[in-house]
Amino acid sequence: MSEIYDIGYRHYDGPRLGRGHTVLALTAHSLRGVFGLGRPARSKIVPFALAGIMLLPAIVTVAMMALIGQRGMEYSGFAVVMQAVVAIFLAAQAPTVVAPDLRHRVLPLYLSRPLTIVEYVGAKVAAMTVAVFALVATPLVVMYLGELVVDMPGPPATGEFLGSLLMALVLAVLLSAFGLALASFTPRRGLGVASVITVYLLSSASVPLLYGMMVNTGNDAIAPWAWVLNPFWLVDSVQSWLFGTPPHSIESAAYPSGAGSTAFLLVLIAVGLGALALRYRKAAAQ
Repeated sequence: MSEIYDIGYRHYDGPRLGRGHTVLALTAHSLRGVFGLGRPARSKIVPFALAGIMLLPAIVTVAMMALIGQRGMEYSGFAVVMQAVVAIFLAAQAPTVVAPDLRHRVLPLYLSRPLTIVEYVGAKVAAMTVAVFALVATPLVVMYLGELVVDMPGPPATGEFLGSLLMALVLAVLLSAFGLALASFTPRRGLGVASVITVYLLSSASVPLLYGMMVNTGNDAIAPWAWVLNPFWLVDSVQSWLFGTPPHSIESAAYPSGAGSTAFLLVLIAVGLGALALRYRKAAAQ
């Protein structure tokens, strides 16, 4: 004899918010995870400590403008100078965006709702992009506001500031696409951290050596292309071409053509996004 139990389920009669709200909710959830919000206190230590480190040069720059009337760090070169901190942030936090869903195999649950692989990947990349952009852009805004308050001689460097904000966004997209793609190939957070930081260290250390080797062997024409193998110098190359800012490579070495750097940048972003989409398509099929 069967029995029917009332366990409290009720039919939902509220508004249907649609797929756009689903993507936005996933983006907000992933962004909170990057900064450890809603998680134990130890999860907040690394992202907020690195954010504090990023703010220190901005505070010092404002103090220099107020005390001795000189600008410290340039807006256009901020990301290049602080690239190690940004890379550590990306390596430490990118796995928190992608690893849990892969480790616990909950991706089919997301896709059981009207949410496609493209929308899922877009939400994850958008969350990481906002986080990296905020990390780089906040000190730039602090320096610019400090310049306006101090009232430095001459007009404020508004053009350079706005250009640096735009390129910070481009850099955030590039780093997020590749960082998440690298971290997504393993469900283990530690391995994800190691893969991202290893790729950055290889590109950071090998590019100057490769450039110097090409120059010393007489390959001056192709030597500038070595700089585009590092994402920070690649974006700086595009920035130098678009806004006329000086190159911030080692010893201000020359960059390749701006159009070529821009094309290479777009190709890298497309490759990163494509690799991430293919990885999650495979994970969803398992």
